[in-house]
Amino acid sequence: MPAAVAAALWRGDQLGSPVSAVSPSGFAELDAQLPGGGWPGHAVTEILSAQSGTLEWRLLGPLLRQVCAAGRSVVVVGPPRQPHLPGLRFEGVTERHLVWVQADTASERLWSAEQLVKANACGALIAWLPQARPEQVRRLQVLASSCEGPVFLCRPSAAAHESSAAPLRLLARVGADWELLVNVLKRKGPPLDTTLHLPSVPGGLQTILTPRLLKPSTLAPRDPAPQTVPSSFSREADHALVSAPAAGPRRHRVAH
Repeated sequence: MPAAVAAALWRGDQLGSPVSAVSPSGFAELDAQLPGGGWPGHAVTEILSAQSGTLEWRLLGPLLRQVCAAGRSVVVVGPPRQPHLPGLRFEGVTERHLVWVQADTASERLWSAEQLVKANACGALIAWLPQARPEQVRRLQVLASSCEGPVFLCRPSAAAHESSAAPLRLLARVGADWELLVNVLKRKGPPLDTTLHLPSVPGGLQTILTPRLLKPSTLAPRDPAPQTVPSSFSREADHALVSAPAAGPRRHRVAH
């Protein structure tokens, strides 16, 4: 077999080699399961979550810090909540490098994402497209092949049952003790049946949480009495990066 052909072959039981550069995710356990050892460039990555607008920031925080340190912009399209700058600053993301595109409708969000990918205009793009259809994701994947920075599509966890042209798909959930539980739903490689446990204390809390509070599971009583926790409290405690509105990021409203 010619050497060039052998080098191009990929065995389904092995992690595939990326065709472009990758960026470390900041989580060693996750990088070990991603083809090439990081987030792929020139490709779309889907992040699925039942808590849209919260877990994505925690999962992508280390990457965004790298992007901003390199002097490039992080562009977010249609986030369900206004980015919380005080929390983002703890992650190394400042208003100087954060661009918020306020797109109110599904068509505006999709159009904005397509234009940004075509222009190769940012160091990283995060677009919330909960209603994206398979053909729209496929189009974005084709466009992303000429985009150097990683492109992330944030969608609800129910989308896991839909087909997708994205070569990498992850499902993120909240775990105990400030962990993120991540399942790799799709990758260029063998299926991964195990759940990854990624330590992820929200920005700003590491300096104020005591060692005991960093392990809240150890504080729970053995036979807890039934109780109801207000949903608003659980949402606030989940993520310190999303909170009350804060001024700062450049904000652009789509009109086309």
